[in-house]
Amino acid sequence: MESTTYALPATPKQIAYARALALRNQTLLPWEVQQDRRSLSAWIDEQAKMNPGAQESRPTSRQVAFAERLARIKRRAVPDECFRDKGLMSKWIDGNK
Repeated sequence: MESTTYALPATPKQIAYARALALRNQTLLPWEVQQDRRSLSAWIDEQAKMNPGAQESRPTSRQVAFAERLARIKRRAVPDECFRDKGLMSKWIDGNK
């Protein structure tokens, strides 16, 4: 008997999750990886471990809450760009204590 192994195709859920990870990590999802369930699973595991840089640069919920509390006390608005960068939020908080 001849032992031939056939690659199972990737499931639609796997492909959808892989595409979401590729968008999050700003990377390409290779075509050849999408053809095999096992290789796509390995690619997903690798990409899921990666930490996107955009999430790390956002202020924490505690920073945002504290800044909004300071803004109410000082009767000022927190600038929009502070909500997108942790460093800017920290500088705004330090300048408005």
